[in-house]
Amino acid sequence: MAKTVGDHVLRRLQEWGVEEVFGYPGDGINGLIVAFEKAGDRPRFIQARHEEMAAFEAVGYAKFSGRVGVCMATSGPGAIHLLNGLYDAKLDHVPVVAIVGQTERSAMGGSYQQEVDLQSLFKDVASDYLVEVNVPEQLPNALDRAFRTALTRRAPTALIIPSDLQTEDYSPPAHAFKQVPSSPPGLVAPVVVPDEAELLRAAEVLNRGQRVAILIGQGARGAAAEVEQVADILGAGVAKALVGKDVMSDELPFVTGAVGLLGTRPSYELMRGCDTLLIVGSNFPYSQFLPEFGQARGVQIDIDGAMVGMRYPTEVNLLGDARSTLQALLPMLSGPTDRAWREKIEENVARWWRTMERQAMLDANPVNPMRIVWELSELLPLNAIVSADSGSVANWYARHLRIRGDVRGSLSGGLATMGSAVPYAIGAKFAHPDRPAIALTGDGAMQMNGMAELLTVARYADRWSDPRCIVCVLHNNDLNQVTWELRAMGGAPKFVESQSLPDVSYADFARGLGFEAFTVTSPDELGPAWEQALAAECPAVLDVHCDPEVPPIPPHATFEQAESVVQAVLKGDPDALHLAVQGAKTKLREMLPGRRP
Repeated sequence: MAKTVGDHVLRRLQEWGVEEVFGYPGDGINGLIVAFEKAGDRPRFIQARHEEMAAFEAVGYAKFSGRVGVCMATSGPGAIHLLNGLYDAKLDHVPVVAIVGQTERSAMGGSYQQEVDLQSLFKDVASDYLVEVNVPEQLPNALDRAFRTALTRRAPTALIIPSDLQTEDYSPPAHAFKQVPSSPPGLVAPVVVPDEAELLRAAEVLNRGQRVAILIGQGARGAAAEVEQVADILGAGVAKALVGKDVMSDELPFVTGAVGLLGTRPSYELMRGCDTLLIVGSNFPYSQFLPEFGQARGVQIDIDGAMVGMRYPTEVNLLGDARSTLQALLPMLSGPTDRAWREKIEENVARWWRTMERQAMLDANPVNPMRIVWELSELLPLNAIVSADSGSVANWYARHLRIRGDVRGSLSGGLATMGSAVPYAIGAKFAHPDRPAIALTGDGAMQMNGMAELLTVARYADRWSDPRCIVCVLHNNDLNQVTWELRAMGGAPKFVESQSLPDVSYADFARGLGFEAFTVTSPDELGPAWEQALAAECPAVLDVHCDPEVPPIPPHATFEQAESVVQAVLKGDPDALHLAVQGAKTKLREMLPGRRP
């Protein structure tokens, strides 16, 4: 029986080691869907509830596996729905391949139903590699290049296959003019080490530093041991960009935690006080949270030459992968004999964690949202995978979740899109079916798409050797992050019509799907609910009713931001008194570091 183009696509995906394709069917990919059935569902087609969720699941799979995530959608509306998840991959530098259908070639240009100019649609999000396949001979090269480019550039790529082509007989490229062959699937990343002269220049800068700060991002993953050695030699503190939060353990006394608006006071003070800055595998964009220009000498290590020297005026830029570059640099380093800087960093870190505990244990109405993440952190299995959504929940994830053991964590960093936490957790479960996954999400994101995606969790949980996929909803009936942004940045009161959410029981919804489910309405119920969810032998939902007026106050909040909040109160914010009391209590716990909760 002749093999079709669809059959060849499935065969090539198998050869690339693809085990799951996250997607949603439609007539624009019917030929591919038939090929899945003929291939015995290898790779497995994982049906999301929406194409955007399929793309997010591919991103979560890629983030937590290190392999390429693959998503698939029909032409027109399906392809459009993929865009948000693909932009998430683009901005967080994640390898994802999107395979999309298109109307039949004979209808193109005829304003046919569901005909969309997909090359124009995808030309930005898949700018590293985008191709429409119009004859069988373009495969396998087109598919192979999509994979190799995604891996090499750490970016989303897209392959457009018209629906009628999918059912045509496959014929390989010939050894002929204007035919492009391909090689067997596979790609091994090179080990890239900078020139020795550049390493010596970098060492000279770092060795002269008396107060060294290190900033790491996700590009330092796999180099945690080397970063720790460099920090020990130089007497440095290590701050983390948010998408690199899980790169190093928070149990190390010199790791200051996240940096930036959602960051910690120790990281803020590290950057304010340093005289030398080493950036490893990070493209952290907010230069206002880095040292003042001219304050510190800078060295940056990155595999991508296009990304160096653009966030801080670094003197030496080392192009290489983090681990091998640091290994080559280590023998050249010598640190200061005075360890006062390091001792101060460690004191600040220890004080900060005590402050976080005190703030988490403050009374609120009914549950303090900080406490939700703090208590999870205390109980977290050492092989857990945690995803966090955008919104105020990202604040609590950034500051209160302690990374230790083999815990992995991520969120939508560059795009900061709502609705990624639950599909990220699903992608994580397919990447690591033997590890528990926990999604932390606000009720806004849960209503946006998380509730529907619980159906996907219920459908596939029996495929996971460890069925624990726990979704914790911070239930406050408010689009909380935007509410606080209105208050802090615009001095505007909460506008109820845009900010308030309809009330719904997420626990009742989950029970209807066969989940373990817990409704938490008091702080005393929180710890036991986490314990039971983590001990369950099936997926679980925690529906935690929490206080929307606990402020996500940056530890370095400016006078102007505080003044804006006061203006919001004076202008008639509907929750003015309560938010003022909670804000004062929260900040007081930071100002009185010696008090126990």
